[in-house]
Amino acid sequence: MYKLLTDAARTLAPPRGDRHGPLPPLLLTLTVVTGLVDAVSYLSLGHVFVANMTGNVVFLGFALAGAEGLSASASVVSMAAFLAGALAGGRFGTRFAAHRGRLLTIATALQAVLVAAAVITAAATHGKVTTTVQYTLIVLLGLAMGLQNAVARRLGVPDLTTTVLTLTLTGLAADSTPAGGSAPRPGRRILSVLAMFLGAFAGGALLLHAELALTLGLALVLLAVTSVTTHRLSASDAAWIRPQS
Repeated sequence: MYKLLTDAARTLAPPRGDRHGPLPPLLLTLTVVTGLVDAVSYLSLGHVFVANMTGNVVFLGFALAGAEGLSASASVVSMAAFLAGALAGGRFGTRFAAHRGRLLTIATALQAVLVAAAVITAAATHGKVTTTVQYTLIVLLGLAMGLQNAVARRLGVPDLTTTVLTLTLTGLAADSTPAGGSAPRPGRRILSVLAMFLGAFAGGALLLHAELALTLGLALVLLAVTSVTTHRLSASDAAWIRPQS
């Protein structure tokens, strides 16, 4: 899988002097991770998101209004964990502002550690989600996704936030030729949507036919491969590793 992602990064990345280099395919991989993780959180952890905070705010409103099947406390804990992860991501972004490759390498490695802890938790309980397991996984995954979102924001690759698609879909339609726009980066926008869909589909299918730990394990593999690949590709003085104005 490492070789596949490395080859994809080199193939899909623009020329050496391009301002984003291999970052687009690497961030698309993280978008797949988002789909996997939110499939776990929504389908197995009590109808809560750990990456899509817009959904959590809405769910919190529904829960406080008395809607059944939703937990206000789960939404609040998820948002708190996400904010803590985003805070850490912001600090990493400041510390490694001069080297985008190092920033992504370290951030995805830390994400992998958090998701590994989630895999161990799920495996130890054989997929049985008690209240303790539920909130443990929400915190671990919320931290990981907050970190990812903050780092993707700092990297600044257009249309690749890795966790939110609303503006991507809006741009795809509003900037299209029929709307009178110049249709910038339609391929990247479409790939971003497909990556999220692929992650959600794979996550849903695995949760239906396999244990929770396996779905989280796939997310862990993707994060580990992304970290190693980024480290290998950023061992140079290429233009993309420097901060973009």
